[in-house]
Amino acid sequence: MVPRSFFRNSLLAGASIAVSAGAAVAQSPAPLPPGDPGMIVSVQIENDVFARTDRNYTSGIRLGWTSPSVDAAGKDYLPDFLTEFGNMLWGPGRQRLAIDFSNAIYTPKDTAAKTPDPRDRPYAGVTLGSMFLLHDTMTTRDVLGFSLGILGPSSRGENIQNGFHDLIGDQNSAGWHHQIKDMPIVQLVTGRTWRYELTTAPGTGIDVDILPSAIVGVGSLRDYAQLGFQLRIGQGLQSDFGTSRISPGLSGSDAYTPNRDFVWYFFAGGDGQAIGWDATLDGNSFQSGPHVTRQPFVGELEGGLAIIYKGVRITYTHIAQTQSFYRQRSGMFQFGSFAISTRF
Repeated sequence: MVPRSFFRNSLLAGASIAVSAGAAVAQSPAPLPPGDPGMIVSVQIENDVFARTDRNYTSGIRLGWTSPSVDAAGKDYLPDFLTEFGNMLWGPGRQRLAIDFSNAIYTPKDTAAKTPDPRDRPYAGVTLGSMFLLHDTMTTRDVLGFSLGILGPSSRGENIQNGFHDLIGDQNSAGWHHQIKDMPIVQLVTGRTWRYELTTAPGTGIDVDILPSAIVGVGSLRDYAQLGFQLRIGQGLQSDFGTSRISPGLSGSDAYTPNRDFVWYFFAGGDGQAIGWDATLDGNSFQSGPHVTRQPFVGELEGGLAIIYKGVRITYTHIAQTQSFYRQRSGMFQFGSFAISTRF
């Protein structure tokens, strides 16, 4: 078996190369987007109820705040040291700060069993607080993020899931007493999304673009590298860098600046992830407990719709994911992601 340290060192090297490549590209500065004095508040819900199931990654909730890039006077909103740090990494750009609080819940397929199947995904809950530095040009968005949190009973996954089930009159999950034990989470992530215009339909104002992306994450929750893309068709595509997702997955983040009164687009895409560690599957690092054998490669397909009207962005993404662990049943796992954001 290849040791976890090999994956981590490889991913750290990949992150270093990605940041260095970004800095090298920045030798020829890309045009800057207009300064945006608006702050953004977002709420996101991800759930497999959209696919009429209740298993695997069964629920995610997130509350996010994204800063303006400039103040009312048109000066950089962030402190000078953060602006200079971003420009040092990636070259001249517009900087924003994003802060998220999220909770994710994972369960096996048979949630009625008091003794969970040891071959199925373990019960697990994860609560995170995250901070991201966003760096924009007209054609790229770079992200550098840091998360702290807890995996295990202290994340309150059992209370959140069964409390909601009580509210809607659904059956409680019976196996939470046998979940992955408490462990602290420290996670780093860095990535870039590119935006390439492909074509414009004559006389319609309807554009087509593509958003390739690359991301690397290292930490006690997950070590992974991801490559993906999103293909979009609609109007006002330069308003954002794609829809948001709760990490991991394709995410353009919550930051958007509408460039027309009504923005809309349909999108489809996919990604592939190479995974060296996933604590929600591999279990606790230094003690025994529930775990399964993780698949080293996972793929996703996604599609959906985004609308921005009067400063409010509403998006829905439907995701189909290949097996994340051996003996996973019922084919590709599906879930939906709904997000609403508003500007102030």
